[in-house]
Amino acid sequence: MAVVPYKDQNENKKSQVAQMFNNIAGKYDFLNHFLSAGIDIIWRKKAVKLLAPSNPKIMLDIATGTGDFAIEALSLNPDNIIGVDISEGMMAVGREKLKRRGLDKKIELLYGDSEDLPFEDNTFDAITVAFGVRNFENLPKGLSEMYRVLKPGGTAVVLEFSKPKAFPMKQLYQFYFKNILPVVGKFVSKDRAAYTYLPESVQAFPDGQEFINIYQQVGFKSTKWHSLTFGISSIYTGKK
Repeated sequence: MAVVPYKDQNENKKSQVAQMFNNIAGKYDFLNHFLSAGIDIIWRKKAVKLLAPSNPKIMLDIATGTGDFAIEALSLNPDNIIGVDISEGMMAVGREKLKRRGLDKKIELLYGDSEDLPFEDNTFDAITVAFGVRNFENLPKGLSEMYRVLKPGGTAVVLEFSKPKAFPMKQLYQFYFKNILPVVGKFVSKDRAAYTYLPESVQAFPDGQEFINIYQQVGFKSTKWHSLTFGISSIYTGKK
């Protein structure tokens, strides 16, 4: 049974995730940085640095949301970055942010389903996803689509929450995710389901070596797993 945000609804996970992000779009950036104490910014920087040696020129950011990962990727000096997402609400916030910063000519945000990407085979030098693969309705299918549109020799970088294994971080993490995050998330965003779904989806996600196994099954080679901040988050890289 897939973990979904709104358990009283009959819509599929994809529809519910889009609805959830549309609901919280206006508060998402603030909550993201506040609830992680800004560590998410450091994680994105680390993920982007892993792409530096390959010098990608055409990039795709999947589940781009408000475009934070795409903006960080500009440090690589690519020719073009396209961000795709299923939440028009998140991208509307992202487009305004890009316009304010004068970046709307460098990054384009488009509606796009991770399991049916609107691009031809072998299009992108690099693909990034930050905190998005956990929301895929069909994880292997979404990863297969990433592999399809990536150029031979290209690199995919996935940044995602994981589950700490060691004491005391494991216990502190679980307490924070189950007791503090949903309360603060509901108070600020007015959508409790969104911040109850987050820890539930992290718990259900096949992180670590399990994710690497799926990564490899869809075709990625030279896969690596980088654990961050005592196992709170992970970066996964793979090549086509």
